[in-house]
Amino acid sequence: MSCLGSVGFARWGVSLVLAWAWVAALLLPGADVQAREASKQGKQGVAAAKAKPVASPRATAKSPARASATRSKAVARVGAKRARDGATAVRGGRRAAAAVARVRPAEPPKPSLGHAIGLHAVDDPLSLKSAVALVVDQRSGEVLFEKNAQAVLPIASISKLMTAMVVLDAQLPLSEMLDISQADVDTERNTRSRLRPGTRLSRGELMQLALMSSENRAAHALGRHYPGGMSSFVEQMNRKAREIGMSNSHFVEPTGLSSDNVSNARDLATLVRTASNYPLIREYSTASELTVDTGYRSVSYRNTNRLVGKPDWDIGLQKTGYISEAGNCVVMQTRIEGRAVVMVLLDAQARVARIGDAQRIRNWLERTPRTGIDADARGLRTISDQRAVQVSRDS
Repeated sequence: MSCLGSVGFARWGVSLVLAWAWVAALLLPGADVQAREASKQGKQGVAAAKAKPVASPRATAKSPARASATRSKAVARVGAKRARDGATAVRGGRRAAAAVARVRPAEPPKPSLGHAIGLHAVDDPLSLKSAVALVVDQRSGEVLFEKNAQAVLPIASISKLMTAMVVLDAQLPLSEMLDISQADVDTERNTRSRLRPGTRLSRGELMQLALMSSENRAAHALGRHYPGGMSSFVEQMNRKAREIGMSNSHFVEPTGLSSDNVSNARDLATLVRTASNYPLIREYSTASELTVDTGYRSVSYRNTNRLVGKPDWDIGLQKTGYISEAGNCVVMQTRIEGRAVVMVLLDAQARVARIGDAQRIRNWLERTPRTGIDADARGLRTISDQRAVQVSRDS
């Protein structure tokens, strides 16, 4: 019998009960209450029949088969998921094993040349973190402070000051557009740059990026576009060094990425004093920022020297530098207590250390502006105003 047949039979039975109760109520006055109760039970029976229809034998017979099929599908899905998870785990394990195989023990950082030859072991009264320090009066050349000033060391991007002087001496048009090519990409140290091959900027923009942000591809492009090419440019760098009296210096390329670009603090003081005669070098090296259009997007650069733009520092020219052999370096022309001085700091142990050393020297000069100190492997010596120039020549 179908579900609908069961419902119809239930309704027929309820109707029969109600009719019998009505007849009984007429014939037997005491049966009124029983009739009402039977009517209530009959209505409840109809509601129950509507809410829960009786399943047919056929439907009941199919339920176990459907349940079995559902369980089989669930088991199959779980098995497939486990298989996928297992395959993923295997692939992940293989990748992890390959990654471990590729990882090599980290090489310790290379010590700078100053560390290697013991320059950091030299004490000085200011407890500088730089292996080499020199402070001179810009106008007279008087030595105010020196530490290992004769040591010839790699000078990193300080080389770019000479690069800028050679470009300006050639009087090449600063508005000329130059391209960055694959030849300008650093293959020696694999340093990064935001100037892609194919970028075109003016010579002036490239020079400012080289001086302000130490952009290596910009500096290399300046040398590559020099009349006669890179070899002529490097030759002119060394000729200029001899002309201005940098007798302990040598250059092999315009960026400073090569550790064969070498000098000592005294030669670098001469370089700064000479470069300060170029208004454009002063302007470009002390600019706070520059945004250029590379043809792909606009790129903003900032000055690598954190002291530039500080209101308590009056910096007329500066250049920072770093390669592992040279350590952290900075040269500056600044004014302290009304006196224009040149600072040279080489081979500091960290970027912030060279800034800290500059501040220590400034504080010392503000306290004792007319007395100099010479610190080297032979010990400490105080340099008076009368002896300063003589010691600078002979020591």
